[in-house]
Amino acid sequence: MKGEGWMRLRRHRAAMLSLWMLGLVVLAALLVPLFSPYHYAVPDWDAIFGEPRWQGGHVFGTDNLGRDMLVRVMWGCRISLLVGVLASLVSVLIGVMWGATAGYVGGRLDSTMMRLVDILYSVPFIPLVIVLSVLFGRNFLLVFVAIGAVSWLDIARIVRSQTLSLKQREFIEAAHALGVRTPTMIFRHLVPNLLGIVVVCATLTIPAVILFEALLSFLGLGVHPPLASLGSLVAEGVVNLQSHPYMLISPAVLLALIIYCCNYLGDGLRDALDPRDRGA
Repeated sequence: MKGEGWMRLRRHRAAMLSLWMLGLVVLAALLVPLFSPYHYAVPDWDAIFGEPRWQGGHVFGTDNLGRDMLVRVMWGCRISLLVGVLASLVSVLIGVMWGATAGYVGGRLDSTMMRLVDILYSVPFIPLVIVLSVLFGRNFLLVFVAIGAVSWLDIARIVRSQTLSLKQREFIEAAHALGVRTPTMIFRHLVPNLLGIVVVCATLTIPAVILFEALLSFLGLGVHPPLASLGSLVAEGVVNLQSHPYMLISPAVLLALIIYCCNYLGDGLRDALDPRDRGA
């Protein structure tokens, strides 16, 4: 099945192009800061607001402290992808287990679990982050906690609806007749058949989480200087848009590229992993 899924993914040109582009972005984010003579946090007072130069200079220009924008954008890409991937994994794990359990068990447990989801939906996101900041201080881990606290709710609802449909299928009824226990039913029979929708949710959650983090950084609740994420770099670029537009162009283009690639890759993975197409 793994080989068949890979062959289907290879036939999806947009997904493969997106996969290669994401790979190049990750490779550049890892290698450019290692081999660059500039440091993301060390200012150069002789190169403040330096224009981009392709030969013998700063390729993406410099910021208001003379720091190389190429290195800072690559570091921002590291932070944004780290936040996106880790927070998305946590969200997917919580959302899948919550939704699959509620949908399969049903009854009062289902009603109680989904009412709790509705209550969490009603909690304002920004005030929640502010309260967490007051309680735990300016901690980078707060970004993961705050985003993970709200981003699994949609996944739980989607997985629950798919579980309600799957548990009426013949293989689930056969496993139930054989006396398969509930945890085994969920982990071994339901979750594998939800793989396609889970992967799609994960790839769509990553850009959403990155945008969440960008909002937090814009409000001063996310990544703090001298560290930078793509969101905080975009916020800095907006401030200097009229006088130095290059500060906005590079992080904004990279942020849009990551979101674009994640969406198309998720589309291709959905088609490749859809159990209904395995017999095709």
